Amino acid sequence: MRAMVCASPRTLLALADVADPVPGPSQVLVRVRACGVCRTDLHVVDGELPDARWPIIPGHEIVGTVESVGNEVTGVALGQRIGVPWLGRTCGLCPYCRAARENLCDFAQFTGYTIDGGYAELAVADAHFCFALPDGVGDVEIAPWLCAGLIGYRALRMAGDHARRIGIYGFGAAAHIVAQLARFEGREVAAFTRRGDAAAQGFARELGASWAGGSDDAAPFPLDAALLFAPVGALVPVALRAVVKGGTVVCAGIHMSDIPSFPYAILWGERRVVSVANLTRRDGEDFFRLAAEAGIRTRTTAYALDRANDALDALRSGKLTGAAVLTP
Repeated sequence: MRAMVCASPRTLLALADVADPVPGPSQVLVRVRACGVCRTDLHVVDGELPDARWPIIPGHEIVGTVESVGNEVTGVALGQRIGVPWLGRTCGLCPYCRAARENLCDFAQFTGYTIDGGYAELAVADAHFCFALPDGVGDVEIAPWLCAGLIGYRALRMAGDHARRIGIYGFGAAAHIVAQLARFEGREVAAFTRRGDAAAQGFARELGASWAGGSDDAAPFPLDAALLFAPVGALVPVALRAVVKGGTVVCAGIHMSDIPSFPYAILWGERRVVSVANLTRRDGEDFFRLAAEAGIRTRTTAYALDRANDALDALRSGKLTGAAVLTP
């Protein structure tokens, strides 16, 4: 099969012919039809995350059809369209797994990071961690749901149902999905982008944000919660100053630059700073159901598989509106 392989950190991906993967007893072999390009992929190839496997085939927003299954797999049909997310498998035995907190499993494996992902024509995945996908949404359009959507959903849930006025910092793939979810739930949204990014600000307004401006602008109203998708640690104290007492700042990325020191006064008043770590299978089930009900639509730019480096560069430079998706 053809695959885009990253041989080592901070190097370009290379198109290679590699052996077709063979599914193990609990795995499925998936013919990839689309694979989203996520900011986490950038963190992997740029060497910003520890313990990556090298060489690696990145990609963890995989949409495809089942070509074959291992001898222990049940409940998955040949030809079925499924989604393969970031969480590739967990141990199932540790205290986190037993407490329905499998996203925190110390022995978890991750698609496109510690196990090969979807920047390829074929991929294998543990059947227990794949998702059935709703009908009515195309392969390219639904691919960003597999991480941008799931992490955005988990971040919104961490903000709490009481948070009716939401600030979103960084308006990319995850933000443009979570903004739609927030509006569907009747919440007010303020979108904060890079200074002067009129395109992203206009996009946010199209999706229902009542205000959009730069991340250095004052919030237009007191925020009950702030969701940080931009991996910029300096935004944490900015967001803390914008949220009300009892408000929550949710850091939704897997990697962030260092958070500068800040006065205790802006944390006082029972404000909280929390992070989002990975996802659970329950998150996926709940999110896909809600996203279908809400009629979530994604803005995507499709790239051929061999243009994965171009897609990553566009994401790195902030030139994308919405999400990039590779098609084999």
